[in-house]
Amino acid sequence: MASPSTAEGSTKARLVLLTLASGQFLMALDSSVMNVSIATVAEDVGTTVTGIQGAITAYTLVMAMFMIPGGKVGALIGRRRAFMIGCCIYGAGSLTTALAPNLPVLLVGWAFLEGIGASLILPAIVALVAGNFAVERRPAAYGLVVAAGAVAIAVGPLIGGVATTYFSWRWVFAGEVVVVLAILVLARRIADAPPGERRSVDYVGAVLSALGLGIFVYGVLRSDEWGWFQPKPDAPSWIGVSLTTWLMLAGLLLIRLFLHWEGRVVEKGGDPLVDPGMLRNKQLTGGLTMFFFQYLVQMGVFFVVPLYLSVALGLSALETGARLLPLSVSLLAAATLIPRFLPDISPRRVVRLGTLALLAGAVVLMAALDAGAGAEIVTLPLLLIGLGMGALASQLGSVTVSAVPQAQSAEVGGVQNAVTNLGASIGTALAGSIMIGALTASFLTNVEANPAVPDSVKSQATVQLQSGAPFLSDVQLKAALDEAGTSPEVAEAAMSANADARLDGLRAALAILAFAALIALFFTQRIPSIQPRSTEP
Repeated sequence: MASPSTAEGSTKARLVLLTLASGQFLMALDSSVMNVSIATVAEDVGTTVTGIQGAITAYTLVMAMFMIPGGKVGALIGRRRAFMIGCCIYGAGSLTTALAPNLPVLLVGWAFLEGIGASLILPAIVALVAGNFAVERRPAAYGLVVAAGAVAIAVGPLIGGVATTYFSWRWVFAGEVVVVLAILVLARRIADAPPGERRSVDYVGAVLSALGLGIFVYGVLRSDEWGWFQPKPDAPSWIGVSLTTWLMLAGLLLIRLFLHWEGRVVEKGGDPLVDPGMLRNKQLTGGLTMFFFQYLVQMGVFFVVPLYLSVALGLSALETGARLLPLSVSLLAAATLIPRFLPDISPRRVVRLGTLALLAGAVVLMAALDAGAGAEIVTLPLLLIGLGMGALASQLGSVTVSAVPQAQSAEVGGVQNAVTNLGASIGTALAGSIMIGALTASFLTNVEANPAVPDSVKSQATVQLQSGAPFLSDVQLKAALDEAGTSPEVAEAAMSANADARLDGLRAALAILAFAALIALFFTQRIPSIQPRSTEP
């Protein structure tokens, strides 16, 4: 599509971009907006905190399972139609969630309907950006769209905190319905690529991809409770190995079978869900790999930093959200300004510098964590991490879509969002498990070394914390110790050990995220060094 030259064309382009970015914002918002209000939501619908956490997990799971089939639907019926149908389903899910009287209804609305809607919307967004913006304008367009999703994750706790504190958590989902209606009104301005030739649907491929991705992601999401390889006490296992490992292996096997099946479909002249030949494209796989690492580090950071602010420092949801704003500001700035002022810069250089910024931000924050540190120490690291995310966002979407003919953009969108879901799930689970493991080891070591703690208490702590020590604030721990009738000497030792262990756990989580960013640097070589100027690879 040619770049609009008239004022009217420019206005239309901005409205199209606003519409697509709003869709991306909504899809990401549900991943973070209720994290600060889980207890309130649980009480309101008559369930437990575990039940609400299960609903959040199920939303991620449904998205991961149906993302690749959702991309194919857009190729068959038209990208705009898939986008609008997805918005209708998502809006119905948001309304159901806002009115949910109990957990089953909440699961239908939040996890199932919104998850299905997202699996249609997200791949369509990738294809619609490709269809509505000229190649030279795509880095800026993709940058803003991806940035909208990251900003949603950053401000989600703030929005959830405000709604829960002053109104009701239900207003968040009611507000989503209003936004969906606005998106549907604006979506008629979006130019649509014609649907592909209607051919038989690859139902076997759809089942294999959904099962493979779903089983793998479910295993990752349960790793905190079950353990990655060595099973935690009372956790399910087989021949001494955690069920998490077996689920991940089973998922990978099904994904391998899926790719094999798709190859057979291509050989027979059929219409595959995903053409395996795409995955031999160096530029495409390079972009997908960097997307994976970006979301792994990104979601790990969004897990660790709020924990430090809200639990270790005791900040409220509003204060925690405000402290995350520097990341949103620098992310938006990098995602929009790099393509605008440096349109011909090497994508490889931008991605490499962005990855270095992610690495630097994690290392600086890790070094700044100290017993006397306050909330101000997160500002500079978050600015660096935001710059890194924005730099990657400004290039990767254009890199992946320009690697294949435009007709395959919807399929690329499905694969791309499946990869980002995998990265996000692994990033959160990995950061959480490393943090709890380091926290537990540090706490037990400090308690063992403290002569004020009786041997009987040390033995009891070792047994009770086999599954991992909880990440507790000073207030939470003091209340638990008072309830248990702990002596002042033991309570003081436990409080001191917990404060040190919290920091050790946070540092360990940041270290694994920094290591992931370091590994990602080795894959930047697969990113092209010249900006794409054609829709054909």
